[in-house]
Parts: sequence; structure tokens; C-alpha cells
Amino acid sequence: MQPDLMIADEPPMGVAYPSARGLASAQALRLGAPIELTVPAYLISHYWWAYVHPRAVRVFERQWLVNLILWGNYPRLSDAALDELGEELSGATLQVACVYGDLTERLCARAAAGRGRIDIVDVLPIQLENLRSKLPHGAPARLLPMNSADLAMPAGSYDRALVFFLLHEQPRHVRERTLAEVARVVRPGGKIVVVDYARPRWWNPLRYLWGPVLALLEPFALDLWRQEIAAWLPGSCTRRVHKRSFFGGLYQKVVLTR
Repeated sequence: MQPDLMIADEPPMGVAYPSARGLASAQALRLGAPIELTVPAYLISHYWWAYVHPRAVRVFERQWLVNLILWGNYPRLSDAALDELGEELSGATLQVACVYGDLTERLCARAAAGRGRIDIVDVLPIQLENLRSKLPHGAPARLLPMNSADLAMPAGSYDRALVFFLLHEQPRHVRERTLAEVARVVRPGGKIVVVDYARPRWWNPLRYLWGPVLALLEPFALDLWRQEIAAWLPGSCTRRVHKRSFFGGLYQKVVLTR
């Protein structure tokens, strides 16, 4: 029997969260009480319209809209990420940041099939609440209010991790820290799957049409056009990296084996 879904009010076994980490309580999330979790300034400045404001969640939590924003590639990209992780996920899986659409529900189903568990971390309580409303009763998941650049877990806590369309939303120093933290908490031999934007091929018209849109709405996204994700990985993690491109190079899946 799988455990009930919960927004964690206590750390994983053996972990003590310092108050500076700002781990919110389950009771605060459920009752809408103030949460002592510092939201990064760049999120408030640049992404209030997509993730922070309650109206944004109501607008963007539509599968068809997410698919439209990704030029019809949401099913293909989410399939690629999940298939890389496996059909049945035993042990512990980390998802870094909530996502719109059904990706997490499908990830939880694979964890349930493998009698594993999922931890999903996000720095925005409103995103965790939205995800909680989507997941079915009994999903093997914990929802943890936490900054991806400061994960309060011991090294080697997870067998695998998924980072789905997060890195393009972060400034470089936060992106580097996020990747370092994810690499730290995944055990040696574990797998990290990253799906995000990339530089389109020269013949792809979106290279010229989509670039200005990203520059306007997502100011850090073009970093992924200029550099490979491997450039932001810790030095010890750059030797076992595999990349696959999608949709004329506009999207990429990068797989890192610790």
C-alpha cells in the first residue's frame, strides 16, 4: 500500500533543517498561513506573471496551453524525460521544481509501480499547493518548500533527479548552484535528467522568431543558447554527459550519470 500524499512538515529521516533554510510547515500550507520561505528576487521581478501570482497559476495550469508554449512538444519532451528515468522507479526520486501539466502525476505513477517515492521541491508555496491539488490520493510523493540552490538533504539521498524546464528561468549563479546541489544529493551511479531550451539549428525559423520573445519574457533563457549545460556542471560531473536535441535543436535533453 502506497503512503498518502503529503506536504512535508518534517525532514526526511536523519535530516535536520536549519531555520535559515526556511522549510514551511504542512499546516501553514494547508491553512494559507504566512510561510517563512524567502522567494528569490528574480522570480518576483521576472516571473510573477507565470508562477507567483495566483491568477498566473489559474491561467497556465492548462495542458493545452503548456503544449502550445512548447510548440506542440510537451508530450514528446515529457515522454523523453520519463522514459530516460524508467518505467518503474524504485528507491528515491527528486523532482526539482513544480511544472504545469501532467508530468509529475505520470512520474508518481512510475514510482508507485516500482514501490519508490518522489520528493518534489519548489521555492513557491503556491506552486506546491497547485501540485497538491493535481496529485491523486495515495501518490507516493512529498512536497517540500525549498530552494533548488540550497537543498537541505544529505549527499547521496536520491537515486535519480529530474530538472524539467527550470534552468532557463534562473540567473547563471543560481543555475550553477542548482546543478551543484542536485549533483550532490544524487548518489554515485545515479542519473540526472535535464530538459530545457537549447540553441536552434541555423535553418530553424524559431531561431530568429523565438529568440526575441525569450529575451523579452525570460531574460536568462538565452544563456542556454550561448552555452552548453555542461558548462555549469561541477567539474567532477562533466565526464559522463549525453545530450539529445529536439525540434530542430530548440530543446534538449541532457543526461548526467553521477
